[in-house]
Amino acid sequence: MSDAYLQLDKLTLAYGDTVAVGNLDLAIGKGELVALLGPSGCGKTTTMRAIAGLLTPASGRIRLDGADITRVSANKRAIGLVFQSYALFPHLTVYENVAFGLRLKGISGADLDARVGCGLKSVGLTTFAGRKPAELSGGQQQRVALARSMVMEPKLLLLDEPLSNLDARLRLEMRAELQRVQKETGVTMIFVTHDQVEALALADRIVVMLNGGIEQIGTPEEIYNNPTSAFVADFVGFENVFALSDGKLATPNGPVALSGPAPKAAAGLAWRPRMVTLGSGPFQGTVRGTSFAGNTREYLLDTPLGPIKAEIDASLPPHEIGSALAFDLPVAGAANLKRFG
Repeated sequence: MSDAYLQLDKLTLAYGDTVAVGNLDLAIGKGELVALLGPSGCGKTTTMRAIAGLLTPASGRIRLDGADITRVSANKRAIGLVFQSYALFPHLTVYENVAFGLRLKGISGADLDARVGCGLKSVGLTTFAGRKPAELSGGQQQRVALARSMVMEPKLLLLDEPLSNLDARLRLEMRAELQRVQKETGVTMIFVTHDQVEALALADRIVVMLNGGIEQIGTPEEIYNNPTSAFVADFVGFENVFALSDGKLATPNGPVALSGPAPKAAAGLAWRPRMVTLGSGPFQGTVRGTSFAGNTREYLLDTPLGPIKAEIDASLPPHEIGSALAFDLPVAGAANLKRFG
């Protein structure tokens, strides 16, 4: 990305002799909302800590808004950081929590009131200024932490698992809140998460990480519909993932021919459960498990190909455990994987 606002060049991060992130290249545009997505230990939080200035790179370079900040101390980077735990001062009011960083910068009087008031208004907490954190819900505390960072007018805002401490309803509300604040202010925002639903719902682009490297970068639609590796496919819900060998599925019982020709360039194919055709097809399986999921019914089949997960409309007649079923894995609906393993 030639117009990158944040640029990571050949970044290597280590804890002692253990390399956590190796030779990482990443470019983020100004005003983007980007998710670092991956399982525990993939390097996403380590990368965020290095951007924030909390971890010194072993090698490589970090540039922000045209300036090299690789060796700049954390307090001079103009980067906001919202922690998973919110890190609010319990003895201070909402107003004083938001004002804390501004006071350290020497801002006071009417200017302080105006900036704190603007920050609280942006997250819908104007009437809560006099409350203590213990008097707020989890979602309200998260918004205070967001306002506290935003009033500092950061060049970049980093959020570490920002919604993980909230229940399902509050997570949905805070997703909308984060999107609204980010779009209204235009601040460049990076958030770390292991939750693919959260990343798909919030981000402009998603960076999927594994073992200290980048597996795939793309829009939510690209990641969801066109995963390029077996890991990414499995991570975003393609539960039936197979390597290809000479145009056939590689299975525990040897190569199995598909019902149609496999793409020549693909290293593997992947199907979501809803892509599996049940009731007809060249393959046979036995229902091992079934579960009702509202609008759909999910099945786990024992098959010569290995376990297959399928999903059909719940309005259709159910299949009993132990019943034999024909099925198909339509090649036309599969995700073509460029990398496998």
